[in-house]
Amino acid sequence: MRDKYTGPILRRRHQAEETSTTDQRLLDSRGPTDWVHTDPWRVLRIQAEFVEGFGALAELGPAISVFGSARIAPEDPTYALAEEVGRRLAEAGFAVITGGGPGTMEGANKGACEAGGVSVGLGIELPFESGLNQWVDKGINFRYFFARKTMFVKYSQGFVVLPGGVGTLDELFEALTLVQTQKVTRFPIVLLGVDYWSGLLDWMRGTLLARGTVGQADLDMLHLTDDVKEAVALMVEARAGDLR
Repeated sequence: MRDKYTGPILRRRHQAEETSTTDQRLLDSRGPTDWVHTDPWRVLRIQAEFVEGFGALAELGPAISVFGSARIAPEDPTYALAEEVGRRLAEAGFAVITGGGPGTMEGANKGACEAGGVSVGLGIELPFESGLNQWVDKGINFRYFFARKTMFVKYSQGFVVLPGGVGTLDELFEALTLVQTQKVTRFPIVLLGVDYWSGLLDWMRGTLLARGTVGQADLDMLHLTDDVKEAVALMVEARAGDLR
């Protein structure tokens, strides 16, 4: 049997028994539809998410990502803290990027929006959350966490991390890992909330640093404060350094 090519793929012997062409299978609507759930189709969806994200955010300008819990109620003091963070970042000329959800994310988006800044939400398809909060001016919904995380890192010049849970910890340690391994240019990471974050830092010093599994330089990448002005000043200082 002669060699058969399907695009760049060479098929011989029993692998070449398919008689239809690629175009024929594409244009034939009579076949099964389970192909929309196959890995090759997922690759195209993943590609589309990167294309849409890059296109939407390429001209965003200086931006800071604000992370924190989706479970914070509007009457919680942390919500007001998030609003202040969003407002002060916007007043300093930064776009504010959040996960686009409720709670702390909504607070930061609200603060940025009301201050006349650019309020961005990068949402994710989850079984228990739906849509972007009302204070998002530019929003993108993602299917895949890794595509969404790429947008946070690529378009942010710093991270402000407010009290949060598992998702917030994931975002915090991913940012720390990327800076530590020099996968990204170093940028400031601020933990906002001394009472909330001190226990974590104490454990990192007393266990990780003591065992030699992290270095002091790793811990020095984290700035702990209760002062929103200080957090924003660190972002402004880093931006000025980039411009020099």
